Amino acid sequence: MSSSSFSSKQADGAEAAPETRVLRQFRIVFNSVKTHFRQVEREAGVGGAQLWALSVIERRPGIGVTELSRELDIHQSTASNLIKSLTERGLVTAAREGLDRRSVSLRISGEGETVLKSAPMPFAGVLPDALSSLDPATLERMEQDLGALIALLEADPSSAKLLLSQQL
Repeated sequence: MSSSSFSSKQADGAEAAPETRVLRQFRIVFNSVKTHFRQVEREAGVGGAQLWALSVIERRPGIGVTELSRELDIHQSTASNLIKSLTERGLVTAAREGLDRRSVSLRISGEGETVLKSAPMPFAGVLPDALSSLDPATLERMEQDLGALIALLEADPSSAKLLLSQQL
């Protein structure tokens, strides 16, 4: 079985039902994401979400928590929790700068830069990276099809702003 296609045949050669084949594809996607998160944790010593946040802060020194939450497409409280853990570990500094002393500017520390250098790519994770590589028509089909699945599941739409790395 190649990495670019998924065989509809089971290991024993029997034909699988379409819902079984799709379920297997979901398993492959989720296991690929989990494997990447484990590799990040093992090689960099931080979680996948923390690594992504570090990479954004390095790219945009002085970014605030609100902008970080937008860039990561997560809830602001989730971003605040990420920042808290990164500052406690000494990977990020948070300082009140400028005229508005209420806002916090985030900067990566030397130790944070070292973590980034030791971390496997992509910093945003394998799923966002793969999705960004798909053509617009494929993304549109996936969005529609996943929307139908989400409706059948009667899933809570608020979970869209939760980090996958914190759920797997």
